[in-house]
Amino acid sequence: MRILIVEDEPGISNFLKQGLEEESYVVDVHEDGNAGLKSALTGTYDLLLLDWMLPGLSGIEICQAFREKHTETPIIFLTAKDTVDETILGLKSGANDYIKKPFHFEELLQRIKVQFRNTARDEKEFKIGDITLNTGNHKVFKGSEEISLTQKEFALLEYLMRHKGHVCERTQIIKDVWDIHFEYNTGVIDVYINAIRKKLQLNETNYIETIRGIGYILNETQEKIK
Repeated sequence: MRILIVEDEPGISNFLKQGLEEESYVVDVHEDGNAGLKSALTGTYDLLLLDWMLPGLSGIEICQAFREKHTETPIIFLTAKDTVDETILGLKSGANDYIKKPFHFEELLQRIKVQFRNTARDEKEFKIGDITLNTGNHKVFKGSEEISLTQKEFALLEYLMRHKGHVCERTQIIKDVWDIHFEYNTGVIDVYINAIRKKLQLNETNYIETIRGIGYILNETQEKIK
């Protein structure tokens, strides 16, 4: 799950990034409102954490602009603005929740989990053919047999399953699964795809189809690779 933090206090943003990454979230951070909005609109995020007072665009302006194009993605305000009128304004601008600084990290974590429970992206189980992936207990089964995957293999398979039927480009996979945002040899993805195919015994099937020069797509149909 990818989270975007737009916060201009490095102490807070670094603390949040470290804590959320320890909870297995992928986290991007921007300290400027303009850069934050650009990233929010061009990236693929499951949740936004916004400060109110920012250089450039304010958190309210980011929230309003983002909501025009993304109606479902949860937004949580983290701000020192604490009057009733300010809280109402934040919620009216499109935020799902509003946490006043200072706050306890555990409270924020629980509120994030609540937002994910309220969205379709909080699916616990994904299936394709006889393969089942459960994000709740971090297990993968082929039929009744449990398959042991490494953390990165599991994350990659989950990513493909969440985007079933859609082509996942290599550059986007590197960003979303590996959290790498610079020029990087995407050939590492092939190594993990081959490992997943081998462990799930998909060598002769194309559940995971290679789109040459672009990336991969997870298909529901099971066909022989020609």
